[in-house]
Amino acid sequence: MARSTFIFLSGLLASAVPFVSAQQFGGTLGEVSTGSVLSSGSSSGSSSGSSSSVSSLAPNSNSSTSSTSSASTIDLTAIGLHTLAKANGLLFFGTATDTNLFNDSAYLQIVNDRNMFGILVPENSQKWQPTEPTQDDFQFANPDRVHSLATANQQLLRCHTLTWFQQLPAFVTSTAWTRATLTAAIQTHIAHVVGHFRGACYSWDVVNEALNDNGTFRNSVFFQTLGTDFIPISFLAAAQADPGARLYYNDFNLEFDNNKTAAALSIVGLVRRAGARIDGVGFQGHMTTGQTPNRTAMASVFRKFTALDLEVAITELDVRQTSLPPSTAQQAQQAADYVSMVGGCLDVANCVGVVAWEYTDRYSWIPSTFPGTGAACLFDENLVPKPAYTAVASLLAAKATGVPAGATIAGIGAGLTNSSVGSAAGGSVGAGAGVNSNSNSNSSGSSTGSSATSSTGSTGTGSQGTTANIPSAEFIGNFGGSPGLVPASSVTGANAGSGSNSGSSSSASGITSTAGSSSNSGGAYGY
Repeated sequence: MARSTFIFLSGLLASAVPFVSAQQFGGTLGEVSTGSVLSSGSSSGSSSGSSSSVSSLAPNSNSSTSSTSSASTIDLTAIGLHTLAKANGLLFFGTATDTNLFNDSAYLQIVNDRNMFGILVPENSQKWQPTEPTQDDFQFANPDRVHSLATANQQLLRCHTLTWFQQLPAFVTSTAWTRATLTAAIQTHIAHVVGHFRGACYSWDVVNEALNDNGTFRNSVFFQTLGTDFIPISFLAAAQADPGARLYYNDFNLEFDNNKTAAALSIVGLVRRAGARIDGVGFQGHMTTGQTPNRTAMASVFRKFTALDLEVAITELDVRQTSLPPSTAQQAQQAADYVSMVGGCLDVANCVGVVAWEYTDRYSWIPSTFPGTGAACLFDENLVPKPAYTAVASLLAAKATGVPAGATIAGIGAGLTNSSVGSAAGGSVGAGAGVNSNSNSNSSGSSTGSSATSSTGSTGTGSQGTTANIPSAEFIGNFGGSPGLVPASSVTGANAGSGSNSGSSSSASGITSTAGSSSNSGGAYGY
């Protein structure tokens, strides 16, 4: 990490006090003085209250620090995911959102925090059906509101999506096209939509999900008429409409280094041979708990694309649970899966960022599309950060600051350190320790596939003081338990994942909820 980046984050940390101290790895259990615990903390393993963005924090004159602590002090409730991602050299950590949610002021308050989310993606409102519901009739009111929100918050905008087989208006699916007329329709649509947002979008998902899971091309209306030519046609039109936007191919299940991955690599060549520009590939990252590639495997797949002088990003990240409500062990596995994905991105120079596909279970697309599954997001339905959030934030903080493995960062959420249910069970889930394979179909509202999963990790049982080793590669955190107790070289079995946070995070901008409600045509199909 560059020295300037370390100084940048150190300055943020210094301005955001008081903090729970992060002690050096290798010592004994130490107790941080109560004055150094964030004021919203609770000795019962849960905390409530509101946390503000870094810019609004001021030192507490009544706070004190532990005389036994000598390491960095970090509070993950005060430093958002985007700030931590930037400190690691990423361009962004963001979330999907859309105008049908803007009447929820508590939800929007977190969206508005640019320390938490530095880029927004219109979840549905930029797709073909809502932007051109009838031919040559273009509607931009809803995506304009998302753009305005991002602009007011000084956030980037990631634009999604242009040529896709889903959420198409009736005229696209029912017209008897010829090669010439469909080419013209694609070019006209992209010219108007991309042209309208010219200069506003960091990137566009130009073509979305052109592939079946076996690596063949989907038999979409575009492929039926134009074969694979619809792909370079789309990229050429997008480049002409906005030369400054980064142009992406975006798809799911590319993460598993399979026939679909190979076909996506071939799409890069297809576009370039036609003289068109392609700048990046989006890995959607719609994962299933326990069926997620490990960190090393994820980085290896990313590098296959960055070797082609492309950037990559995780564009629609969520990790769904297959049984509800999830157990402590399932939450721990989900947290480890999130760490594998984000960690894989951190390990690759041209992986530029991560977008969560809605940050909260309150508005996740998963339950309606995959009935019986859910709880896929970083925050729960009450907008409380989950163990997965804590794991990702801890991962980013550790890598950015050099906090030693095994140190404790002031936590939110609960449970990654435990791989079993029950307050007497303790263990650790290694970041990227598992070796997982998965065949998973997310298309057309159905999910089929099988998984074979093996993982390694340590477990322990017993009362407080029983230890479980922390993975040395990255700090994963001390989630739950008393925030006043800082395990140094171990995690206690007493931390059973019962800790939680409630409250709200104040916005860095003046944007609050927008009066009234709106809906995006195209239904609830979210990716």
